[in-house]
Amino acid sequence: MEIDPFIFRLSIFILSIFVGYYVVWSVTPSLHTPLMSVTNAISSVIIVGAIIAALSGSTEEVFATSNMFGFLAIILAAVNIFGGFLVTQRMLQMYKKKKK
Repeated sequence: MEIDPFIFRLSIFILSIFVGYYVVWSVTPSLHTPLMSVTNAISSVIIVGAIIAALSGSTEEVFATSNMFGFLAIILAAVNIFGGFLVTQRMLQMYKKKKK
């Protein structure tokens, strides 16, 4: 009996969601800022790959599938990076002493 490759990949994806959820929620609050910095670094690597995917292919096919998914990946990774920076800045503000 052979397992369908789609089901195999879908089960890995679902398993990674659960593992990621429990890994992130088990981090102590003092480590959330470095964790956000690491996820921003990962997203910056994703943007490089997305730019390569968006620019792949011939110039005749501007709306090819790889170009569209590459553009979508650029947008989503950029939102993730800028959102991560905003959250990191807000968390760092919580540790500053308030002026009286």
